[in-house]
Amino acid sequence: MPPTPTMFFSANRLFSFAVALSGAGSLSAAVSVERSVGSARITRVASTPATDLVLIDAGYEAGLRQGMVCVASRNGEKLGELLLVDLRSRVASALILDLKSGHGFQSGDSVAVKTVSSKK
Repeated sequence: MPPTPTMFFSANRLFSFAVALSGAGSLSAAVSVERSVGSARITRVASTPATDLVLIDAGYEAGLRQGMVCVASRNGEKLGELLLVDLRSRVASALILDLKSGHGFQSGDSVAVKTVSSKK
């Protein structure tokens, strides 16, 4: 299937997010903070030919926005990071940015927004 303008635009946006994220890690005065979005949970992990998508039971109404990076955890243990790529009012899908070795995401894992703030 030839690429459509929508696919090209989405790929460019995803690349831009990745470039922006790679630069964010070099801030020497920044710390990572996790902000709760209520009771957001992973509902399922969907495998596609290109990548795995993580589906989350929260969306725009919970304050999530496309491009946000979230941290997924289970029983207080950080499992990895997700990049929100598609949102609806009450659901979102995300790409996996990072996953702790030997672990996987599963239904019921908690999701919190990762933010960067200055040390004080």
